[in-house]
Amino acid sequence: MTLDPGNLDDRLQMMRDNMAMMTKAVPWAKELGFQVTRIEKGRVWGLQPYDEKLVGNPDTGVIHGGVITTLLDNLSGMSCATAMKDFRFVATLDLRIDYMRPADKGRDIIGEAECYHITRSVCFCRAWAYHESRDKVIATAAGAFAINKPRPTDRPESIA
Repeated sequence: MTLDPGNLDDRLQMMRDNMAMMTKAVPWAKELGFQVTRIEKGRVWGLQPYDEKLVGNPDTGVIHGGVITTLLDNLSGMSCATAMKDFRFVATLDLRIDYMRPADKGRDIIGEAECYHITRSVCFCRAWAYHESRDKVIATAAGAFAINKPRPTDRPESIA
């Protein structure tokens, strides 16, 4: 059976089938090593594994806040792709992060993002970073993402 990327259900299935590869196309996400763990329509979950090289304060061993920002930004952008009828790339217009508490030393961070509203040109998302559940969040995010115009597929340079 051939999947059609123009069909939202097929696109969601393609994304689920390729979750391990989704962060490989974004150099910063690849460097951080986070993984996409679950995809639903309008929602994406991920995991940022703890890594000593990501520590922001050597005295506490806590992962740097920029890592959490990157995780929530990327998951939010991916949630847009799972919510839009047509496949389009998005770009971050605005992202507000509220840090509630530091992450625990040595523990992986779970990220969750949802695209809750779409206009003709902008997707709106919210996201959370936490350890076990959203009952005790590390950070929350709210963002707006520009919906880019479709890219022509007849020129190889437009795909890269």
